[in-house]
Amino acid sequence: MTQQVLAGKVGLVFGVANKRSIAWAIAKAWAAAGARLIFNYQGERLKENVEELVGEFGEKTPLFPCDVSSDDEIKAFFEQVRGETDRLDLMLHSLAFAPKEALEGDFVSTSREAFRTAHDISAYSLVALAREVAPLMKNGGSILAMTYYGSQKVVPHYNVMGVAKASLEASTRYLAYDLGPKNIRVNCISAGPVNTLAARGISGFMSMLKHYQERAPLKRSCDTAELGATGVFLASDGAAAITGQVIYVDGGYQIMGM
Repeated sequence: MTQQVLAGKVGLVFGVANKRSIAWAIAKAWAAAGARLIFNYQGERLKENVEELVGEFGEKTPLFPCDVSSDDEIKAFFEQVRGETDRLDLMLHSLAFAPKEALEGDFVSTSREAFRTAHDISAYSLVALAREVAPLMKNGGSILAMTYYGSQKVVPHYNVMGVAKASLEASTRYLAYDLGPKNIRVNCISAGPVNTLAARGISGFMSMLKHYQERAPLKRSCDTAELGATGVFLASDGAAAITGQVIYVDGGYQIMGM
């Protein structure tokens, strides 16, 4: 039986798209550890998928729409959240988007609009959500975001998403500084390649996965269950002194020089 290290905690989960989503793996792990969760969905196209998944937690699991590119929708989402609870302890940000054409070809060809969109959805949304969630974290809390090594080193075809993830990681550090006095911790998990809907949008993804299997010390990347376990740790009191960090869960790939 999973230890209930998050018993009594209430968390928000942003970014579930389907059962293979990293966000879903972490949400399941949080729930198994005792947390009560509230979910978002972005657009009617994903609503049915997310509704079916969160149904595993019971019919009364709250699920509200939120387009994180809209400040008005973010405010409306948190008004609905406050109708469910007067406090929050956890928040997962697993949101990233760039136009498909920006993840093909050369980075130098990135359009101004693609650059703006990637940063707005993938990085600024963390700032906007943290601003709204912080007043509800009355007893402190843990904010967790998902990133990837393409923020630090060049990964062909990751392009503008790598630059947006670098912005996300820097934002994590500044948020950790701002929110630290309120005992709110902000960290990132940098996951190795995992076969998700988002990953399949990256040109050459399967070659990337094979590269990890060849080069990483553990001869593999990671799986969603391992990401879920890391998510539980960072949300728990066991990580009470950890903030502003990027935790690599990638089979050790990040340590390699060649």
